[in-house]
Amino acid sequence: MNVTKNSDEFTILLVDDREENLLSLEEMLAREGRTFIKVTSGNEALRHALRNDQIGLIMLDVQMPEMDGFEVAQLLKSNPKTKDISIIFVTAISRDEQYVLKGFEQGAVDYLQKPLDINVTKAKVNVFEQLYFYQRNLKKTAAELEAINKQLEKFVYIVAHDLKSPLTGLIAALSLMEMINDSRPIEQDEVTEYIDSAKEAAHHLSNMITSLLDYSRKSLTQQTMEEVDVYELVSQIATLLFPPRHIEIRVHKPMPVLKTRKLKLQQVFQNLISNAIKYNDKEQGLIEIGCIERTDRTEFYVRDNGPGISDEEKESIFQLFWAGDSSTTTKESSTGVGLNLLKMLVEEQGGKIWAESKPGEGSTFFFEWLP
Repeated sequence: MNVTKNSDEFTILLVDDREENLLSLEEMLAREGRTFIKVTSGNEALRHALRNDQIGLIMLDVQMPEMDGFEVAQLLKSNPKTKDISIIFVTAISRDEQYVLKGFEQGAVDYLQKPLDINVTKAKVNVFEQLYFYQRNLKKTAAELEAINKQLEKFVYIVAHDLKSPLTGLIAALSLMEMINDSRPIEQDEVTEYIDSAKEAAHHLSNMITSLLDYSRKSLTQQTMEEVDVYELVSQIATLLFPPRHIEIRVHKPMPVLKTRKLKLQQVFQNLISNAIKYNDKEQGLIEIGCIERTDRTEFYVRDNGPGISDEEKESIFQLFWAGDSSTTTKESSTGVGLNLLKMLVEEQGGKIWAESKPGEGSTFFFEWLP
């Protein structure tokens, strides 16, 4: 089991077969923010180094019974868990060139000659302490960059998926006008209706692009928090998805007004409603959207009367690249990316998403949205 300590502490493992030397070293190096582990044998040193991943420096006596410092260093450097720990050899043997080279070959990064010079010892340990924190910060930065890259990959999937819906609606409205005009003269009120629908879809697409550009430029903490009338948001999404005539969408009141990141909430609703339309296999489809107010969160749902999901599928639908029965799709095949992305969006907000379903009777997707 790894030992976890305060991240601001610098842990030094002192290894010497004489207790008085350990106490002297600790007293010499003690200062705020430092923790010491004192052991009297090479075996103890190896055990602590393997169990404690917070050790930043090992001060290792060379002359010890059973296992000398060179053997300990060699074993530490051969293990992936301990190979990067800095080692300073502490020795009373004269520092001839051959002896020093042997130490460096086994993994030492420096030497201290007994009797120790207090100022030199303190200065060297200070340097290794600074180096330890620099390296740790570099690793943290690398991990953060990796997380950002993954977020950008996810962002590309979301952009492609979400921009497609209003664009499809815009194309559908224009295509309907063309089809009607080919079969009969188109009435003025019909022209007005389809042009209004096309304009609304175009405005929605433009607003989404603006929001997505803003999202791409900012970190999570910088993204705009705004008041969102959820009823108005969902109603607009339902309209601009241009559901087929046989599918009815009902948005139940009351719906809250939330101060949140609008784009994220919009993406979750748009994907769930779009899926409910796409997979519906009934002659008369019904999709219902509503919410349940909890004490510390809002719980939304999107319910449909589609084909439903089997118990086996419910365990895996939120996994990346899961795709359901393609025979139930009406216009396009599933990439198996959308629900996994929704899960990440909801969890980033501090909530969770889940599904309840009966095969043949439809599905209900629930998600929590915390303020």
